[in-house]
Amino acid sequence: MRNAFAAAVTAHHNREDCFFLTGDLGFMALEDIKTAFGNRFINTGIAEQNMIGVAAGLARENMKVFVYSIAPFCYARPFEQIRNDICLSDLSVCLVGNGGGYAYGQMGPTHHALEDCAAMNALGVQVLVPAFDADIASVIRGFSSPTYLRLGFDERPEGAPVPQYAPWRQVLTGEFGAIAALGPLAGVAWQALLDVPAALRPSVWAVTEFNDKEIPDEFWTQVSEKTLFTIEEHVVAGGLGMHVALAMIHKGIHVSKFVHRYALGYPTGRFGSQAFHRAQCGIDSDGVRDMLMEAKR
Repeated sequence: MRNAFAAAVTAHHNREDCFFLTGDLGFMALEDIKTAFGNRFINTGIAEQNMIGVAAGLARENMKVFVYSIAPFCYARPFEQIRNDICLSDLSVCLVGNGGGYAYGQMGPTHHALEDCAAMNALGVQVLVPAFDADIASVIRGFSSPTYLRLGFDERPEGAPVPQYAPWRQVLTGEFGAIAALGPLAGVAWQALLDVPAALRPSVWAVTEFNDKEIPDEFWTQVSEKTLFTIEEHVVAGGLGMHVALAMIHKGIHVSKFVHRYALGYPTGRFGSQAFHRAQCGIDSDGVRDMLMEAKR
């Protein structure tokens, strides 16, 4: 998604009041932004805490600022600076974490972002998890407060058209309840269930924002007295599943079964590719199909 992100920033945010900061990352992807922004593109070096301070200073001068790094270096390493410098003053800074979840694969836990959405949401940061490349221009167009953008990979079925952007979108119809899938996992679920007859599969909803108020009534109608599935490449604490469960209680919705698949960390103590870790957690295509079969038993 980072190429789509770079294109969206260049097309929609190349203005005198917008800066782009990177922690010595983004090679072979951010060159067009660097060319377009000129002196407003700043490589702060491998100094993420300082980068957040610089971003906060620029934002205090009424600038909009993008801060780009590998996801854990964007939200975890400078957590205190995000809280104190950006959030307490409600500044217009968009933190861009590339490689959400297990995306950095064999580089191991230091490069994985499994609790990022919960950590940022706890600070009151707007959390955005695009499902498809086409989402990015929409989600970053109007940010005006602390924002966290989690980038992954567009994994929808090849050639499948992307529905018009909304925080919650149905991308596949079905009659066996519904799946709420966080970000790119919507594409994984879409692909996994595409060949299953509609009467035997759940509908698939792509969720891109952590905002319970955005959940459509149509989703609640589909899961009422049926099975509600949630899948996410994120730990259980503070993730999509918890948000949906709390919203369900507040709405007074009753489901026959609640099934939640999420990042389990490292159950075997081994590290590998993103595909390896997804399979371990049951959140790959095979895991989605197995989840459906188990729910029918």
